[in-house]
Amino acid sequence: MADRVEAFVRKIVIPCETDPRRDHHGAPTDDLVRELRDLAREAGVLTPHIRADGTHLSQRETAVVLIRSGLSPLGPVACNTAAPDEGNMFLLGHVASPALKARFLEPVRRGEARSAFLMTEPAEWGGAGADPSMLKTTCAFDGTDWVINGRKAFITGYQGARVGIVMARADEGACMFLVDLPDPAIRIERIPNTIDTSMPGGHASLALENLRVPADQLLGSAGKGFEYAQIRLSPARLSHCMRWLGACLRAQEIATDYACRRQAFGKPLIEHEGVGFMLAENHIELKQAQLMIDWCAGVLDQGHLGTVESSMTKVAVSEALMRVADRCVQVMGGTGVSDATIVEQVFREIRAFRIYDGPTEVHKWSLARKLKRQWSQTAG
Repeated sequence: MADRVEAFVRKIVIPCETDPRRDHHGAPTDDLVRELRDLAREAGVLTPHIRADGTHLSQRETAVVLIRSGLSPLGPVACNTAAPDEGNMFLLGHVASPALKARFLEPVRRGEARSAFLMTEPAEWGGAGADPSMLKTTCAFDGTDWVINGRKAFITGYQGARVGIVMARADEGACMFLVDLPDPAIRIERIPNTIDTSMPGGHASLALENLRVPADQLLGSAGKGFEYAQIRLSPARLSHCMRWLGACLRAQEIATDYACRRQAFGKPLIEHEGVGFMLAENHIELKQAQLMIDWCAGVLDQGHLGTVESSMTKVAVSEALMRVADRCVQVMGGTGVSDATIVEQVFREIRAFRIYDGPTEVHKWSLARKLKRQWSQTAG
């Protein structure tokens, strides 16, 4: 399957990287997404990480497939392995009832609908960001419905999405709800231009005003929202690492090709140690990232929640890939900062990846707290 995904991305998707169908901030339009997914469906590589019977590949198997889909920034969108849909499908596959799966999961799995995960809230509102416990959006039961009020920010893929997972706080604790989109009770306040341009639908700021959700659209049980978020969190962090490793492998290919062809001072660039060593360092860090992903995937496949391991992997891989992308730009000089290749886009996307699904510093802080607890137990 991974070989088929790679062949599809290289033959069909990469030529579409220059397709002009882009929205106001450079992301592929829904028209382009639909066309790419139709082609992926024909090639038998749509949603390749989920089997026909609805079961998921193991995390180690998923890694092999998602890395290949990431060889183009458009690859995950085309193959339906992109965020937030991939993480949302994982969550619904593990928590949703059969009825909710049929109504909300299946259209996303078939690539017919996009989804959005509504958790993050505006900083100026004092809401949840990297600290979900700050969740301020509220939900209260009223008759046969839940009524939700609040604000959300940086909601990836919201514009054009048909399925929403909304997180809100009730007296029982955090809750998650499935909603049909668009809904007139959810108003887009703005969609900022951001450094990344690979995800359709942007990163919207939203106002939720008396959003009524039928009781049977509560995901799982009331008060277990944070528990369900943890189910989604570790695999979603790891999937980001997989996809962007694929992108950096491609950037390395392009930079190496450039350095082998470009002549300077009487010989190819790669023969100059200043350039050749950068590509060698990239080769080493790409292999380390791959090994880290495989290690974390193995932990998750053993049935562990893997929050610590996924934090470590997210930090190590995102920081390593940032260095890889930066070196690729540097090797290619002026060409590297132009849109002549996808290298400059990969650099921008990886910079955002260091923030998404938890900034590096938050993960390090969490790991340091765990180290302190371990020390306290040992010292005690």
